[in-house]
Amino acid sequence: MANARVAYMRSPDDGHVYEVGDRVEVYCDHEKDKDRVRGWLKGIVAQVDNKLVAVQFRTNVYLTDGWMVPDRILWYPTNSEHIRPVKRRRKRKV
Repeated sequence: MANARVAYMRSPDDGHVYEVGDRVEVYCDHEKDKDRVRGWLKGIVAQVDNKLVAVQFRTNVYLTDGWMVPDRILWYPTNSEHIRPVKRRRKRKV
């Protein structure tokens, strides 16, 4: 029996390739000052595979149907418009 070979290619229009430990911002439901809000929240990439990126947060996050995520990890497609790298601030010289 011959082994089936599968060739995987990354799309040339991929905006960003994420790696474990990258700092990212995610558009999601989360807690801010004890209120539930929807907006951009900073997190850290915890796991990456061919199609999905897992992002872990320090604050409570919620699914769109209202359930709180107990492990504070949300999964997003790598090409999602709701995830982006954190823009680094430049240090000003004094």
